[in-house]
Amino acid sequence: MLIFDGHLNLGWNAMQWERDLRLPAFTIRAQEAHVSGQGRGVGTVALPDMRRGRVALCFATTMGRNTGVVTPNVDYRSAAQAHATARGHIEYYRALEAEGLVRILTDVSALDAHVAEWQSWEMAGADAMHTPPLGFILTMESADPVLHPSHLPAWQVAGITAIGPAHFGSGRYAGGTGTEEPLTPLGVELVKEMDRIGIVLDCTHLADPAFWQALDLYGGPVWASHNNCRALVSHQRQFSDEQLKALFARGGVIGAAFDIWMLVPGYQIGKHTPKDAGLSNVVDNLDHVCQLAGNAQHAAIGSDLDGGFGRDYSPHDLDTIADLQRIPELLAQRNYSEADIAAIMHGNWLRIVRGAWSTAS
Repeated sequence: MLIFDGHLNLGWNAMQWERDLRLPAFTIRAQEAHVSGQGRGVGTVALPDMRRGRVALCFATTMGRNTGVVTPNVDYRSAAQAHATARGHIEYYRALEAEGLVRILTDVSALDAHVAEWQSWEMAGADAMHTPPLGFILTMESADPVLHPSHLPAWQVAGITAIGPAHFGSGRYAGGTGTEEPLTPLGVELVKEMDRIGIVLDCTHLADPAFWQALDLYGGPVWASHNNCRALVSHQRQFSDEQLKALFARGGVIGAAFDIWMLVPGYQIGKHTPKDAGLSNVVDNLDHVCQLAGNAQHAAIGSDLDGGFGRDYSPHDLDTIADLQRIPELLAQRNYSEADIAAIMHGNWLRIVRGAWSTAS
């Protein structure tokens, strides 16, 4: 089963956490054995593990914040610094592409050719010595690196397909997780310009007022790259059923995230551990989306497995990203058809990306 992961912070891990993602996750863990802090020495994501798990495609993020609260390796004191950091992430992806390890995809023909190559490789027996490159579609988590909405065309030329205006806190463009704030005046300009030039709106992390305001302003394709269900875990970071239905009505896709605090009701640091959450909890979120929609056309994977955590905050039955291959079996145990499982694991992301690029062109 080929997998399309809707959210990986690969550039941030490489540049801010100094991880050589060409090496397996096990090797990176050993290299970080002396490093303290959440997520260090317990990483789950690297390029070899993606290949081993047939994670043939992903949304690879750029990431930098300018929120006024300086968190090391995430926040910067100026938008110019956030801008430079995000540009650095793109250059990292281009460097991996120059090595033949990844392929940056920006149009439908390249996407279809990439998928066909992986499918042919699988049918030929999956010779590990000739694994096709991984497919990266570039996205931006937090629009803070965009110095002004008028600069969006340059980011699009650089390969950015989708932007999530917010992250945690009060961003330059929108209220994010932990706030109840709308779009800023600059955020209104941003969303309108994204709509005009065809950059996809990623609703993940938007505070409720900003979410509804953005949907009203934006008429193009929408998705939530890594977002779970508030009906299962009652937290503002998750989407309510009303929000999910609004995304369904727009043809949106929601990628299920794997951080255990988004999977365990009433999660408390120090009380709950990975033992309290399994991949079955992820499937609960996938199933909730499908049951609410009445079909399997809106559920997908958006693991965020390298989003500042590792095995310390991942489901207990996941060691590396290769274990995403366990999800199809869990879905089959809940009587999902092979076609619906394929849609969840890769087909829904492929459909919406194809549609977005076709509309933009």
